Amino acid sequence: MADRIALFIDGANLHTTVKNLGFEIDFRRLLSEFGKYGQIVRAYFYTVVRDDDEFSSLRPLVDWLDYNGYTVRRKLAKTHDDGEGRRRMKRSIGIELAVDALEIAHRIDHAYLFSGDGDLRAVVEAVRRAGVRVTVVSSIRTKPPMIADELRRQADVFLELENLRAAIERPPHPIAPE
Repeated sequence: MADRIALFIDGANLHTTVKNLGFEIDFRRLLSEFGKYGQIVRAYFYTVVRDDDEFSSLRPLVDWLDYNGYTVRRKLAKTHDDGEGRRRMKRSIGIELAVDALEIAHRIDHAYLFSGDGDLRAVVEAVRRAGVRVTVVSSIRTKPPMIADELRRQADVFLELENLRAAIERPPHPIAPE
């Protein structure tokens, strides 16, 4: 019997990691690759958007993901004063990811978390207590490593993103003939 799995993708963290590794992800290939590991019950993609992001470069990706098997969770970024008169943007998706992970835990056998954010350590711990195996997908090969040590230690398995490159890399864009 195949494992029932869920993917939890921290969009900003994954983007930064693959950029540092020097490639782009083909999200269709990513679903196909992880479909080999079991039945994908849900593939979540989390992103933070600004009020003025209606026409951002992220929009086509988010729309494509929405129509192609991903459950996209958008969160509006919050701005605040940093105490020194500068405006800062808060971009955390941790709460949304935690709620989704705990809600679906009883329906899955294995969770794959695509993030290196140490703030998600408690989520991994809680999901594991619910009997779900957790694999964290990130990188220690970037400078600095994108995976927080406490998150890596909490997971059942750590999967180096660079090792998935051949299976999930977006092919280069064809160049138009001159």
